[in-house]
Amino acid sequence: MSLLKNAIICAQIPFRRDYRFKALAQLMGYYKSMPDEEYLRRKFLATIGRELNLDNPDTFNAKLNWLKLYNRRPEYTLMVDKYEAKKCAAGIIGSEYIIPTLGLYESFDEIDFDTLPEKFVLKCTHDCGSVIVVRDKKKFKRASARERFTKAMRKNHFWVSREWPYKNVKPRIIAEKFMQDGDKANLPVYKIFNFDGTPKLIQAIQNDKKLNESIDYFDTEWHKLNLRQQFRNSRITLPKPEYLDKMLELAAKLSSGIPHVRTDLYHINGQIYFSEFTFFSDGAFERFHPYEWDEKLGSWLKLPEKYDLTKPKEAIQLTQDSGLRTQDSGRIMP
Repeated sequence: MSLLKNAIICAQIPFRRDYRFKALAQLMGYYKSMPDEEYLRRKFLATIGRELNLDNPDTFNAKLNWLKLYNRRPEYTLMVDKYEAKKCAAGIIGSEYIIPTLGLYESFDEIDFDTLPEKFVLKCTHDCGSVIVVRDKKKFKRASARERFTKAMRKNHFWVSREWPYKNVKPRIIAEKFMQDGDKANLPVYKIFNFDGTPKLIQAIQNDKKLNESIDYFDTEWHKLNLRQQFRNSRITLPKPEYLDKMLELAAKLSSGIPHVRTDLYHINGQIYFSEFTFFSDGAFERFHPYEWDEKLGSWLKLPEKYDLTKPKEAIQLTQDSGLRTQDSGRIMP
Protein backbone atom coordinates (compact mmCIF):
# COMPACT_ATOMS: atom_id res chain seq x y z
CA MET A 1 0.00 0.00 0.00
CA SER A 2 1.33 3.42 -0.89
CA LEU A 3 2.24 5.91 1.82
CA LEU A 4 -0.49 8.27 0.60
CA LYS A 5 -3.24 5.63 0.71
CA ASN A 6 -2.08 4.42 4.13
CA ALA A 7 -2.09 7.96 5.53
CA ILE A 8 -5.58 8.68 4.17
CA ILE A 9 -6.95 5.43 5.62
CA CYS A 10 -5.36 6.15 9.01
CA ALA A 11 -6.79 9.66 8.96
CA GLN A 12 -10.30 8.26 8.48
CA ILE A 13 -10.07 5.94 11.48
CA PRO A 14 -11.79 7.53 14.51
CA PHE A 15 -8.61 7.72 16.59
CA ARG A 16 -7.63 10.72 18.68
CA ARG A 17 -6.74 13.78 16.66
CA ASP A 18 -2.99 13.43 17.34
CA TYR A 19 -2.91 9.98 15.70
CA ARG A 20 -4.50 11.34 12.54
CA PHE A 21 -1.97 14.16 12.63
CA LYS A 22 0.88 11.67 12.98
CA ALA A 23 -0.32 9.77 9.91
CA LEU A 24 -0.72 12.85 7.72
CA ALA A 25 2.55 14.35 8.92
CA GLN A 26 4.33 11.51 7.09
CA LEU A 27 3.20 13.11 3.83
CA MET A 28 6.10 15.49 3.36
CA GLY A 29 4.76 19.03 3.26
CA TYR A 30 1.13 18.18 4.06
CA TYR A 31 1.18 20.71 6.90
CA LYS A 32 3.38 23.27 5.16
CA SER A 33 1.19 26.20 6.15
CA MET A 34 1.36 25.29 9.84
CA PRO A 35 3.84 27.36 11.90
CA ASP A 36 6.88 25.43 13.09
CA GLU A 37 6.09 25.70 16.79
CA GLU A 38 2.54 24.41 16.40
CA TYR A 39 3.72 21.57 14.16
CA LEU A 40 6.40 20.51 16.65
CA ARG A 41 3.98 20.61 19.57
CA ARG A 42 1.41 18.49 17.76
CA LYS A 43 3.91 15.96 16.43
CA PHE A 44 5.59 15.67 19.84
CA LEU A 45 2.27 14.77 21.44
CA ALA A 46 1.46 12.32 18.65
CA THR A 47 4.82 10.51 18.79
CA ILE A 48 6.17 10.92 22.33
CA GLY A 49 2.77 11.05 24.02
CA ARG A 50 3.51 14.13 26.12
CA GLU A 51 2.98 17.85 25.76
CA LEU A 52 6.06 19.67 24.46
CA ASN A 53 7.25 22.13 27.11
CA LEU A 54 9.27 24.77 25.28
CA ASP A 55 9.41 27.13 28.25
CA ASN A 56 11.28 24.66 30.42
CA PRO A 57 12.25 21.56 28.39
CA ASP A 58 13.72 18.81 30.53
CA THR A 59 14.18 15.77 28.27
CA PHE A 60 16.52 15.15 25.36
CA ASN A 61 13.75 15.07 22.75
CA ALA A 62 12.13 18.20 24.17
CA LYS A 63 15.43 20.12 24.21
CA LEU A 64 16.21 19.06 20.63
CA ASN A 65 12.89 20.49 19.52
CA TRP A 66 13.70 23.71 21.39
CA LEU A 67 16.99 23.85 19.45
CA LYS A 68 15.08 23.51 16.16
CA LEU A 69 13.33 26.78 16.92
CA TYR A 70 15.96 28.79 18.78
CA ASN A 71 19.41 27.66 17.63
CA ARG A 72 19.15 28.18 13.87
CA ARG A 73 22.80 28.84 13.18
CA PRO A 74 23.47 29.20 9.42
CA GLU A 75 26.58 27.00 9.47
CA TYR A 76 24.44 24.01 10.42
CA THR A 77 23.00 24.00 6.90
CA LEU A 78 26.42 23.23 5.46
CA MET A 79 27.05 20.61 8.12
CA VAL A 80 24.00 18.52 7.15
CA ASP A 81 24.69 18.77 3.42
CA LYS A 82 26.30 15.40 2.61
CA TYR A 83 28.79 17.04 0.23
CA GLU A 84 29.61 20.19 2.18
CA ALA A 85 29.86 18.23 5.44
CA LYS A 86 32.91 16.42 4.09
CA LYS A 87 34.69 19.71 3.58
CA CYS A 88 33.62 20.87 7.03
CA ALA A 89 34.94 17.70 8.67
CA ALA A 90 38.16 17.66 6.64
CA GLY A 91 38.94 21.16 7.83
CA ILE A 92 38.60 20.05 11.44
CA ILE A 93 40.15 16.56 11.55
CA GLY A 94 41.95 16.18 8.19
CA SER A 95 41.12 14.80 4.75
CA GLU A 96 42.54 11.35 5.61
CA TYR A 97 39.32 10.65 7.51
CA ILE A 98 37.03 11.49 4.59
CA ILE A 99 35.59 8.96 2.13
CA PRO A 100 36.60 10.11 -1.39
CA THR A 101 33.93 11.75 -3.54
CA LEU A 102 33.84 10.51 -7.14
CA GLY A 103 31.35 13.04 -8.51
CA LEU A 104 28.80 15.72 -7.70
CA TYR A 105 25.68 16.08 -9.86
CA GLU A 106 22.67 18.39 -10.14
CA SER A 107 20.46 15.54 -11.40
CA PHE A 108 20.56 11.79 -11.99
CA ASP A 109 20.80 12.23 -15.76
CA GLU A 110 23.97 14.26 -15.28
CA ILE A 111 25.85 11.23 -13.94
CA ASP A 112 28.45 9.85 -16.36
CA PHE A 113 28.48 6.20 -15.35
CA ASP A 114 31.31 5.41 -17.77
CA THR A 115 33.68 7.37 -15.54
CA LEU A 116 32.63 5.58 -12.35
CA PRO A 117 34.33 2.37 -11.15
CA GLU A 118 32.60 -1.02 -10.99
CA LYS A 119 31.65 -0.40 -7.36
CA PHE A 120 30.44 2.91 -5.92
CA VAL A 121 27.79 4.54 -3.72
CA LEU A 122 25.17 7.11 -4.76
CA LYS A 123 23.40 9.35 -2.26
CA CYS A 124 21.43 12.57 -2.10
CA THR A 125 23.07 15.48 -0.32
CA HIS A 126 19.91 16.97 1.17
CA ASP A 127 18.02 14.20 2.94
CA CYS A 128 18.33 11.02 4.96
CA GLY A 129 18.16 7.55 3.48
CA SER A 130 18.42 8.18 -0.28
CA VAL A 131 21.39 5.85 -0.74
CA ILE A 132 22.15 3.14 -3.29
CA VAL A 133 25.19 0.89 -2.93
CA VAL A 134 26.33 -0.39 -6.33
CA ARG A 135 28.46 -3.52 -5.99
CA ASP A 136 28.43 -4.41 -9.69
CA LYS A 137 27.89 -1.64 -12.26
CA LYS A 138 26.91 -4.18 -14.92
CA LYS A 139 23.91 -5.27 -12.83
CA PHE A 140 22.95 -1.75 -11.74
CA LYS A 141 19.28 -0.99 -12.54
CA ARG A 142 19.55 2.61 -13.70
CA ALA A 143 15.86 3.08 -14.52
CA SER A 144 14.66 2.29 -11.00
CA ALA A 145 17.52 4.30 -9.52
CA ARG A 146 16.61 7.30 -11.71
CA GLU A 147 12.99 7.12 -10.54
CA ARG A 148 14.03 6.89 -6.88
CA PHE A 149 16.48 9.79 -7.01
CA THR A 150 14.22 11.98 -9.14
CA LYS A 151 11.49 11.68 -6.49
CA ALA A 152 13.97 12.32 -3.69
CA MET A 153 15.33 15.44 -5.39
CA ARG A 154 11.84 17.02 -5.33
CA LYS A 155 11.47 16.61 -1.57
CA ASN A 156 12.61 18.90 1.22
CA HIS A 157 13.52 16.87 4.30
CA PHE A 158 12.79 19.87 6.52
CA TRP A 159 9.02 19.31 6.33
CA VAL A 160 9.14 15.88 8.02
CA SER A 161 10.29 17.01 11.48
CA ARG A 162 11.05 20.72 10.92
CA GLU A 163 14.79 20.09 11.29
CA TRP A 164 15.81 23.61 10.36
CA PRO A 165 19.32 22.89 8.96
CA TYR A 166 17.82 20.90 6.06
CA LYS A 167 15.49 23.64 4.87
CA ASN A 168 17.96 25.37 2.55
CA VAL A 169 20.20 22.48 1.51
CA LYS A 170 20.50 22.34 -2.28
CA PRO A 171 19.37 18.94 -3.63
CA ARG A 172 22.25 17.20 -5.37
CA ILE A 173 23.62 13.70 -5.83
CA ILE A 174 27.11 12.54 -4.96
CA ALA A 175 28.99 9.41 -5.96
CA GLU A 176 31.37 8.07 -3.35
CA LYS A 177 34.06 5.43 -3.26
CA PHE A 178 32.74 2.00 -2.29
CA MET A 179 34.21 1.03 1.07
CA GLN A 180 34.69 -2.62 2.06
CA ASP A 181 35.92 -3.98 5.38
CA GLY A 182 37.16 -7.51 4.79
CA ASP A 183 34.30 -9.85 3.97
CA LYS A 184 31.64 -7.90 5.88
CA ALA A 185 28.48 -7.48 3.80
CA ASN A 186 27.48 -4.28 5.63
CA LEU A 187 29.60 -1.78 7.50
CA PRO A 188 28.79 -1.17 11.17
CA VAL A 189 28.13 2.52 11.90
CA TYR A 190 29.23 4.18 15.13
CA LYS A 191 27.08 7.20 15.97
CA ILE A 192 28.51 9.25 18.81
CA PHE A 193 26.29 11.63 20.79
CA ASN A 194 28.31 14.69 21.80
CA PHE A 195 27.39 17.45 24.22
CA ASP A 196 29.43 20.67 24.04
CA GLY A 197 32.31 18.75 22.52
CA THR A 198 32.16 15.85 25.00
CA PRO A 199 31.24 12.37 23.70
CA LYS A 200 28.78 10.70 26.08
CA LEU A 201 26.92 7.92 24.27
CA ILE A 202 27.52 5.62 21.29
CA GLN A 203 24.97 4.01 18.98
CA ALA A 204 26.43 0.93 17.31
CA ILE A 205 24.35 -0.01 14.28
CA GLN A 206 24.51 -3.31 12.44
CA ASN A 207 22.90 -3.82 9.01
CA ASP A 208 22.15 -0.11 8.70
CA LYS A 209 18.95 0.61 6.72
CA LYS A 210 18.29 -3.12 6.20
CA LEU A 211 15.28 -5.13 7.32
CA ASN A 212 17.40 -6.81 10.01
CA GLU A 213 18.86 -3.55 11.34
CA SER A 214 19.75 -3.61 15.03
CA ILE A 215 21.10 -0.95 17.39
CA ASP A 216 23.00 -1.24 20.64
CA TYR A 217 23.96 1.60 22.96
CA PHE A 218 27.27 1.91 24.80
CA ASP A 219 28.96 4.35 27.10
CA THR A 220 32.38 5.68 26.14
CA GLU A 221 34.08 2.74 27.92
CA TRP A 222 32.10 0.35 25.71
CA HIS A 223 29.80 -0.91 28.44
CA LYS A 224 26.55 -2.01 26.85
CA LEU A 225 23.56 -0.07 28.16
CA ASN A 226 20.01 -1.14 28.89
CA LEU A 227 18.58 1.15 26.26
CA ARG A 228 16.47 0.78 23.15
CA GLN A 229 14.57 3.04 20.77
CA GLN A 230 12.75 2.04 17.57
CA PHE A 231 15.07 -0.85 16.59
CA ARG A 232 15.71 -4.05 18.51
CA ASN A 233 19.03 -4.67 20.20
CA SER A 234 21.40 -7.01 18.40
CA ARG A 235 21.71 -10.73 19.08
CA ILE A 236 25.48 -10.55 18.69
CA THR A 237 27.11 -7.54 20.33
CA LEU A 238 29.80 -5.77 18.36
CA PRO A 239 33.24 -5.98 19.96
CA LYS A 240 34.88 -2.81 21.20
CA PRO A 241 36.39 -1.01 18.16
CA GLU A 242 40.16 -1.21 18.12
CA TYR A 243 40.45 2.56 17.69
CA LEU A 244 37.61 3.63 19.97
CA ASP A 245 39.74 6.20 21.79
CA LYS A 246 40.68 7.81 18.49
CA MET A 247 37.06 7.83 17.36
CA LEU A 248 36.08 9.63 20.55
CA GLU A 249 38.92 12.11 20.08
CA LEU A 250 37.76 12.92 16.55
CA ALA A 251 34.13 13.17 17.69
CA ALA A 252 35.16 15.68 20.36
CA LYS A 253 36.93 17.84 17.78
CA LEU A 254 34.05 17.67 15.32
CA SER A 255 31.49 18.68 17.95
CA SER A 256 33.46 21.39 19.74
CA GLY A 257 31.38 24.50 20.47
CA ILE A 258 28.04 22.87 19.60
CA PRO A 259 25.38 22.19 22.29
CA HIS A 260 24.64 18.80 20.75
CA VAL A 261 25.54 17.04 17.53
CA ARG A 262 25.85 13.38 16.64
CA THR A 263 28.99 12.48 14.70
CA ASP A 264 28.65 9.30 12.65
CA LEU A 265 31.82 7.36 11.93
CA TYR A 266 32.96 4.16 10.23
CA HIS A 267 35.88 1.93 11.19
CA ILE A 268 37.16 0.27 8.01
CA ASN A 269 40.32 -1.82 7.67
CA GLY A 270 41.94 -0.13 10.62
CA GLN A 271 41.04 3.37 9.46
CA ILE A 272 38.37 5.74 10.78
CA TYR A 273 36.12 7.56 8.31
CA PHE A 274 33.64 10.36 8.82
CA SER A 275 30.06 9.73 7.68
CA GLU A 276 27.88 12.72 8.62
CA PHE A 277 26.70 15.23 11.22
CA THR A 278 23.23 14.85 12.73
CA PHE A 279 21.72 17.52 14.97
CA PHE A 280 18.37 15.86 15.70
CA SER A 281 18.69 12.11 16.12
CA ASP A 282 15.54 10.39 14.79
CA GLY A 283 14.11 13.85 14.18
CA ALA A 284 13.78 14.25 17.99
CA PHE A 285 10.56 12.22 17.83
CA GLU A 286 11.64 8.76 18.96
CA ARG A 287 10.91 7.36 22.41
CA PHE A 288 13.56 6.00 24.75
CA HIS A 289 13.05 2.67 26.52
CA PRO A 290 13.30 2.96 29.47
CA TYR A 291 12.03 6.53 29.54
CA GLU A 292 14.66 7.61 32.09
CA TRP A 293 17.24 7.79 29.30
CA ASP A 294 15.34 10.66 27.67
CA GLU A 295 15.75 12.53 30.95
CA LYS A 296 19.40 11.51 31.37
CA LEU A 297 20.44 12.69 27.91
CA GLY A 298 18.39 15.80 28.53
CA SER A 299 20.48 16.54 31.63
CA TRP A 300 23.62 16.42 29.48
CA LEU A 301 22.29 18.95 26.97
CA LYS A 302 22.82 22.51 28.14
CA LEU A 303 20.72 24.88 26.08
CA PRO A 304 22.50 27.96 24.69
CA GLU A 305 21.18 31.48 24.50
CA LYS A 306 18.53 31.85 21.81
CA TYR A 307 20.29 32.57 18.53
CA ASP A 308 19.46 36.01 17.16
CA LEU A 309 17.96 35.42 13.71
CA THR A 310 18.09 39.15 13.02
CA LYS A 311 21.88 39.16 12.82
CA PRO A 312 23.13 40.67 9.56
CA LYS A 313 24.24 38.40 6.76
CA GLU A 314 27.76 39.76 7.20
CA ALA A 315 28.01 37.54 10.28
CA ILE A 316 28.49 34.62 7.90
CA GLN A 317 31.38 34.58 5.46
CA LEU A 318 31.71 31.73 3.00
CA THR A 319 34.60 31.61 0.55
CA GLN A 320 36.64 28.85 -1.02
CA ASP A 321 39.77 30.16 0.67
CA SER A 322 38.67 30.80 4.23
CA GLY A 323 35.68 28.48 4.50
CA LEU A 324 32.78 29.17 6.80
CA ARG A 325 33.41 31.46 9.75
CA THR A 326 30.89 32.80 12.20
CA GLN A 327 32.00 36.04 13.79
CA ASP A 328 30.58 35.19 17.19
CA SER A 329 31.72 31.57 17.44
CA GLY A 330 34.95 31.70 15.47
CA ARG A 331 34.21 28.20 14.09
CA ILE A 332 35.91 27.68 10.73
CA MET A 333 35.04 25.13 8.10
CA PRO A 334 36.51 24.79 4.60
